[in-house]
Amino acid sequence: MKKIHTILYIAALIWTVTTGCSKDLDINTNPNQVTVPPLNGLLASSTYNTSYNIYRVSNITSYYVQYLASPNANGATDTYEVTDYSATWKALYHNMADLHDLMTQATASGASQHLGVAEVMMAINLEMLNDLWGQVPYTQAFDVNILQPAYTPDDSLLTYCVRLLDDGIAQLGKANAKYNLDASKDLLHGGKPAAWIKTAYTVKGRILNHLTRKAAYDPAAVLAAIANGYTDNKDDAQLVRFQALSPWNQAAVNNENLSLDGWLSAHFVNALNGKTFGVFDPRLPLITDTTKFGDYRGTINGAGRIGTGTNKEECYLSTKGFYSKPGAPVLVATHAECRFIEAEAAFRSGNKAQAYQAYVRGITASMDKIGVPVNLRDAYLLNPAVGVGAGAITLDLIMKEKYVAQFLHPDTWNDARRFDYRYKDFNMPVNAQLDTFVRRVAYPDSEKSRNGANVPNIKMTDKIWWDGL
Repeated sequence: MKKIHTILYIAALIWTVTTGCSKDLDINTNPNQVTVPPLNGLLASSTYNTSYNIYRVSNITSYYVQYLASPNANGATDTYEVTDYSATWKALYHNMADLHDLMTQATASGASQHLGVAEVMMAINLEMLNDLWGQVPYTQAFDVNILQPAYTPDDSLLTYCVRLLDDGIAQLGKANAKYNLDASKDLLHGGKPAAWIKTAYTVKGRILNHLTRKAAYDPAAVLAAIANGYTDNKDDAQLVRFQALSPWNQAAVNNENLSLDGWLSAHFVNALNGKTFGVFDPRLPLITDTTKFGDYRGTINGAGRIGTGTNKEECYLSTKGFYSKPGAPVLVATHAECRFIEAEAAFRSGNKAQAYQAYVRGITASMDKIGVPVNLRDAYLLNPAVGVGAGAITLDLIMKEKYVAQFLHPDTWNDARRFDYRYKDFNMPVNAQLDTFVRRVAYPDSEKSRNGANVPNIKMTDKIWWDGL
């Protein structure tokens, strides 16, 4: 793995952050004068690419959790075919190399705020690598003298993530920082250390909650982290500045231009249109449009589309929808997610009252986020299938509502695996290449060719370390 150092690469990344905002993101890119990328240049590129990596990973996992389905029969990701995700692997490591540089330079210059932000983002990117592949190179990954880095044990990667988050919180909490974050180049929180601290705690709660199938799971630790996390939708970590189109808007535009993309899975649509749960979810019209039949219907994973793909026979991401309209945000972490993590941890600790309150707040936050009218939101919450009361709250209900609220977020695949894919009416894809649900992705061809001696021998049905009982 080649470490990306050069200022030309950094300059290229900064250019991709946004066109028309060059004054905000301008850095000196003269290679004859600059030998070390400036802190705020790395801040801009890494906040941008951390957000984009959320999208890149979700563009894989959204098919595994049946948010999306291929419009073509036997789609590779739909049907669990061994697929080469070298581009996603490289994108994660390229960004982590930048974050490693930012951490090194921030430490040397005493820039505690920059160090803290870099550590939080390193944890986010490292977690995604661990969740996709299990063991990956980390401890030797950024040493330019090691061309074939060893793989770090998969279970220890969580420990590294938590350490990064804890130190990031400590660094961001230091008074009288030597250098303040540049608000124009912090594309997630506008240079606000307190906002980053909340994000760190929210991500810590997310990671600790992955351990529900392990003896080390500690719901009290999850709740302690979440108590310091988000409390409002205004806290959300989200990218809203793009070079051109936001990524899921690009998918919707592609489909309108007859380059089929962003098709919704029948499982997801049926979970919201009333077929599966007997209640219509008012978020559905804010995600997609009705078909030519005047209803909402999705595509069965693996089966492909029923019609031409150009006559609105099935649902796909809408250019008017919250997640795919022009400028649609890429959501890194949200208040709604925070509440559902709280709901699950409280439920598992036996506190049904707290679990139910957090469950209701999670639904409310999700609906408010995407613009559901208050009357429709409240009617949904009062529906007997949803507003069941603290005494009747179940883990199934919590996970079902989190599934909807986390639409297009990669952490849902972690939930699905922890939950053993027990979502109601969640079926294996048609023409699946495996005889059971997928549990991990295959190591990329690029890594096998460059570092093959260290690449673990795995199958896509092998469980990630935190997924095993």
